[in-house]
Amino acid sequence: MLTVVVFLPLLVCAALLLASGILPERACVWVWIATATADLALVIGLWVGFDPGGGMQYEQRARWIPSAGVGYHVGADGLSLPLVALTCVLFLAVAVYSLRESRRIRAYVCLFLFLQSVCLGLFIALDLILFFLFFDLSIVGMFFVIAGWGPGERARAAALKFFLYTFIGSLALLLGFIGLYLAATPRTFDMVDLIRSNPLAGQGADAALVLLAIGVGLAVKTPTVPFHTWLPPAHTDAPAAGSAILAAVLLKMGTYGFIRIAMPLLPGSWRHYALVFIVVGAVSVIYGALVALAQTDFKRMIAYTSVNHMGYIILAVGAAGVLAGTDAQARSLAVTGAVTQMVSHGLITGALFLLSGILHDRAGTYAIDAYSGLATPAPKFAALTTIAAFASLGIPGFSGFIAEFQIFTGSLSSQAIATALALTGILITAALFLRALRSMFLGPTRLPGTIRARGFGDLAPAEALSIAPLLAIALVIGVVPRFLLDVIEPASRAVVGLVAR
Repeated sequence: MLTVVVFLPLLVCAALLLASGILPERACVWVWIATATADLALVIGLWVGFDPGGGMQYEQRARWIPSAGVGYHVGADGLSLPLVALTCVLFLAVAVYSLRESRRIRAYVCLFLFLQSVCLGLFIALDLILFFLFFDLSIVGMFFVIAGWGPGERARAAALKFFLYTFIGSLALLLGFIGLYLAATPRTFDMVDLIRSNPLAGQGADAALVLLAIGVGLAVKTPTVPFHTWLPPAHTDAPAAGSAILAAVLLKMGTYGFIRIAMPLLPGSWRHYALVFIVVGAVSVIYGALVALAQTDFKRMIAYTSVNHMGYIILAVGAAGVLAGTDAQARSLAVTGAVTQMVSHGLITGALFLLSGILHDRAGTYAIDAYSGLATPAPKFAALTTIAAFASLGIPGFSGFIAEFQIFTGSLSSQAIATALALTGILITAALFLRALRSMFLGPTRLPGTIRARGFGDLAPAEALSIAPLLAIALVIGVVPRFLLDVIEPASRAVVGLVAR
């Protein structure tokens, strides 16, 4: 079933390319919507049949390159299944949003179908080379999305910067994977076998170098300070649908890699260098929020809040590696909060980027000070943007509060200073969103000279239908989170147990 979930979009992509002379361009988007809906239905079926206490489930193994210790090994547990579901939800939302797309529709749809398969494949991969394959292919897919559908030459420059940064990071990741392979006896890239054998236990310098390589590769993808500089131009110059997938799904490949690979495969080194990740996480929280506060471009501001929110996750997984002054329950709570934050950030920031695309589509600019009083001509747009902004800053009732509460509670016992500093990120985030909302939506209506006064159209049905469900799911998680936490918590306890070996 997992293999069907992963490769269904890719098969549809191939079919659309083969039917280029038969199926009209506009119909391609409807085929994408149908495919994304079917994939989401399959994942819901997997969720219903999933046993939270059953460990890794739906496993499939097949020989691939046995002479090199590489196999096709996939499976789902409480760490991966929520991210698989998030991926399907986001791609369906983006597919509905893309009903408004008019440029090279078939190529556009095929690229996103390709990306959907790649993202799903990464979250269920249980072989390091399989993980790396999907990791690298996601870079290629997003490069063409940014370069092909962004605004002109600037978008191509941003796409090139994105590709070079993240590709170099992936090479560092591959070096780390090879280091694990060489240390294993028998040599293998299978994650389950490597966790069981713990090949670098007691290998201080070697294990530290492998963690450095893997850590740098994942930090670039996340991104954390100081590896974040590719993110703002990539987001600013990508089409809104590309920005939504980049922020909501692709960034999670980095944070998921820390929990799936770095922590359980290198437990001794993770404990030894946990403080480094804690510091990087706290700095990313504060730096991302402060730089976002200084932005005058709405989309760029949202991009920097992603650095801020990813910082919370790195802080949490770092705190989960500190054994002194804490207990297993607190460390498990931090990891649970980190995974919940991945889901929450994906839903809320994905909605914000789609809303920013509507802003640019109406008036041709993201400049915050170019607008005023938008609540009058576009009340639905103003309402959804306001809800998304408040959800992003973590008010109670939304998923962000559940995630950040768990992160801070799980991290506070061992890292009181870093956690207290990170808390200031919430205040700064509140300030930047309130400033933007006041400037753009309140007061007399003022619009850029490119459109008439009161000529800012409100949300079209397809736009509302793509964005509102994302915020509705964030609200459901914020009010009744047990359906999500019951899946994540057993897997978090298992990771914490592996780190403490």
